[in-house]
Amino acid sequence: MEEKYDFGLIGLGVMGRNFILNVADNGFSAYGYDLDAEKVAALKEEGGHEAKVNASTNIKTFVNALKEPRKIMLLVPAGKIVDAVIESLLPHIDKGDILIDGGNSFFTDTDRREAYLHDKAINFFGAGVSGGAKGARLGPSIMPGGSKSAYQHIKPIFEAVSAKYKGEPCVAYLGPKSSGNYVKMVHNGIEYGLMQLTSEVYDLLKKAGNFSNEEIHDTFSKWNQGRLQSFLVEITSKILEQKDELGKGHLVDQILDKAKQKGTGKWTSQNAMDLGIPVPSIDIAVSMREISALKEERIEADKLYDRPDVKLLDKEELAKMAEEALYFSFIVTYAQGLHQLADASKEYNYNLDIAIIAKIWRAGCIIRAGLLADITEAFEANKDLPNLLLSDQFVDKIKSTVDSTRKLVAHAAANGIPLPGLSNSLTYFDAYTTSRLPLNLIQAQRDFFGSHTYERLDKEGIFHTEWE
Repeated sequence: MEEKYDFGLIGLGVMGRNFILNVADNGFSAYGYDLDAEKVAALKEEGGHEAKVNASTNIKTFVNALKEPRKIMLLVPAGKIVDAVIESLLPHIDKGDILIDGGNSFFTDTDRREAYLHDKAINFFGAGVSGGAKGARLGPSIMPGGSKSAYQHIKPIFEAVSAKYKGEPCVAYLGPKSSGNYVKMVHNGIEYGLMQLTSEVYDLLKKAGNFSNEEIHDTFSKWNQGRLQSFLVEITSKILEQKDELGKGHLVDQILDKAKQKGTGKWTSQNAMDLGIPVPSIDIAVSMREISALKEERIEADKLYDRPDVKLLDKEELAKMAEEALYFSFIVTYAQGLHQLADASKEYNYNLDIAIIAKIWRAGCIIRAGLLADITEAFEANKDLPNLLLSDQFVDKIKSTVDSTRKLVAHAAANGIPLPGLSNSLTYFDAYTTSRLPLNLIQAQRDFFGSHTYERLDKEGIFHTEWE
């Protein structure tokens, strides 16, 4: 009798092929499935030895090649394709088998699939995978949610293939149902915010400091050696030294300023509104991608309106303030996303441990950053911390950087340089740390035109006034 395989994977595109090779490299035999015979052949060739890595275009052959309980991961586009793959598997799999959706599925879709398969005694996981194609091959951050008992069958494989931070695997069981997909969604929302912030600081250095690409490369490279150490700061530095193969200077200057998106940032923003949690640094990052898509309109508008002549700042002073402002706004963006996770955990009964989430983000994923070690400590010290800005460990970090943020936002506003991410981060901070906001007037307005009532500072109860 032939030896069966430890792990199955459906979808042998770049991510799927890299993930399955990672599994095989870490001592587990793996079997792939794809309708595309070329992708099947490519995997078998790259895998080298069929006892270690094999693949088929026949779903029955694929399922029968796996050890029970079968552990089958789907790395296919989110949406109807996931449902179609599940339906194609159902005639061939057995009770107790485990299906894992490794794509960016919307969390309510995962809940629906989990309930549907639970009735058939099939275990279903939503497992966010972050790190891109390179991470899939060398070690991603993995965010699984589903049956805790079934996770024990997946745990050895996921811990082996995940990224490591000081020897600790960047994967952990997060909670029931769609918790894994939800955490990955918010991860991506934070990612949108951090990318927007780094792009704004790049623009500010160019316009307010007349920095060359080489100087911005050097600046980001230096920052990556300090408290801003992160994947996004690191790759920004590398991007800025990349020459254009077509011989037109630096490649970054030839790239069209229209940013695409796949929807996870928008989902984060929309769901935060549903929960009543403010995430303005993420909201504006989504909006800026939408504004960027209006390229032709922006060109026309640019012709119609005058812009101030930009007053240049001293390069050394600007770089110092920009580092502080970026650090400040990174903290604020993480604070917003983690606040959303904490609230969603209660709303959807996920029972998330924010410290564990911060831990598994420390390596492998796109938002990995040195800052996450401090965030982990803050939530280990107080697991019920409602917001990072209330942590003693972050008060001094914020106090020492907020003034530079104010100066840069003010300078940019006076000189017509858009800094919406930095501005929204600062506004969120100022509003969150203000004990009395002017929303008393809004409550009065609502009661005036709609009899919506209001509460008072000096006594309990609900009140309404017949306004003159």
